[in-house]
Amino acid sequence: MAKIIGRPALPNMPWQDKPAGCDKPVWRYDANPIIKRDAIPTSNSIFNSAVVIFGDAYAGVFRCDNRGVEMDIFAGFSEDGVHWNINPDPIVFEGEKDVVRKEYRYDPRVCFIEDRYYITWCNGYHGPTIGIGYTFDFKTFYQLENAFLPYNRNGVLFPKKINGNFAMVSRPSDTGHTPFGDIFYSESPDLTFWGKHRYVFGTAGGWQSKKVGPGPTPIETDEGWLMIYHGVLNSCNGFVYRFGVALLDIDRPWIVKERGNFYVFGPEEQYELTGDVPNVTFPCATLTDPETGRISIYYGAADTVTGLAFTTVDELLGYMRKYPMNVGDQENK
Repeated sequence: MAKIIGRPALPNMPWQDKPAGCDKPVWRYDANPIIKRDAIPTSNSIFNSAVVIFGDAYAGVFRCDNRGVEMDIFAGFSEDGVHWNINPDPIVFEGEKDVVRKEYRYDPRVCFIEDRYYITWCNGYHGPTIGIGYTFDFKTFYQLENAFLPYNRNGVLFPKKINGNFAMVSRPSDTGHTPFGDIFYSESPDLTFWGKHRYVFGTAGGWQSKKVGPGPTPIETDEGWLMIYHGVLNSCNGFVYRFGVALLDIDRPWIVKERGNFYVFGPEEQYELTGDVPNVTFPCATLTDPETGRISIYYGAADTVTGLAFTTVDELLGYMRKYPMNVGDQENK
């Protein structure tokens, strides 16, 4: 068995056992979607959101597009990780005037590092780039410098420093709507100056032929960094978003040790197939239990609602190894 490394899970971490007869590596919560599109008074949709343990309960940062279809991020709290109370007003960051200026904000991730919770999101600054902020209590938020020049999306921090530096994976892009996408790795000594940009991996055939991008915070295991990522197919009916898994080297995370050829989860249910953007399952957060290897995955469904799914570290690694990709062309040693 592979072992997850990290903080202990709460006793009430969301979980359902794998249904009898299920032959898939990831299975859905039977009461999905857990967050409906109208969970706050002004929302058109609530999806692609990030959840973490906070004290003896849970907190999160949620993408809530309003009824003007304007994109912003909101804080929320939950006792059980399933039923959420989301602040009806968007997060207001403290910081320098030139930094906190707001065009749009979407697809947040949250990651606890050392003594605080860091938030990354797609930040509008003359085009999409990676915004970074932090909070101690999910009530007061501080914004730092943008990580990169436009254009970039899906900036995801690692939950610990790598070689003494903060580390992030992201998906550089351009002004177009998802015309391409590969995953790159970057490091920073101070969350302001970023460098050591390394190629991790790019698109492949089939379900991940259009683009790939980071999903939730990478999960540290005794075999390497387990990364759940999204892959996109440009079909005759438009884009289809699914997610897969890869295993990265623990000390040099730009090196791909293993990668699955098959996706592990994709749109099947009505709330994933139909919505503002149909055929989308987009993972943004996980809760993990080092003792049991359990993983709970929060994902956006059809760019409209939020769903919850379950797996284990051994389910993911086992499926990846049963249907592997030849990573020789992806390695960047």
